[in-house]
Order: sequence, then C-alpha cells, then structure tokens
Amino acid sequence: MMVVVVENVPPRLRGRLAVWLLEVRAGVYVGTYSRRTREMIWAEVTQAIGEGSGVIAWATPTDAGFSFETCGPNRRVPVDLDGFRLVEFLPAGEVPSRER
Repeated sequence: MMVVVVENVPPRLRGRLAVWLLEVRAGVYVGTYSRRTREMIWAEVTQAIGEGSGVIAWATPTDAGFSFETCGPNRRVPVDLDGFRLVEFLPAGEVPSRER
C-alpha cells in the first residue's frame, strides 16, 4: 500500500493522481501498486509539483514497516538516524526552499 499527500499543487497534478489512486480526502491519495508503478507516479509528482509540496509513504519490510520520500518546501524534513528514517520539524521561518 502507498499513500501520497500533496499540498498547494496544480489541479492538473491532482487530476493525474486521481487516475491512479483513490482520493480519500483533499490531497490524500491511496493505492496498492508495484515498486515500478509507485516510482512512475512519484516521478510525475516531483515533475509537476510546482510551488507545492508532497510526501509519499509505502509499506516496506523494514523495522518501521514503511518508507517515505518528500518533495517541495516543508518544515518537516526527513533525516536518517543510523538507518532509521525520522522527521525533523524545523522552527518557523526555516523552511528549506526546495527540499527533495
């Protein structure tokens, strides 16, 4: 299973995501696809994200049981701590310009 969450993105991208995934809330898409299809969907998101931001999370056989990637500016920045992915929350005003 995978989940894609987008904020402040062009309507064209939201429509494109709705072709592949079920939109359960505004900007929240879920589905079950292979790794190859997931990577293709995420490539489309990163190319069409514009000034928005997005995150994708999917099930993996890791200690956490999932993995994730982000794109676009956001105060929540993924960090790696000894192979375990966590999220660092930056103070207000310290938003990276284009975190990928």
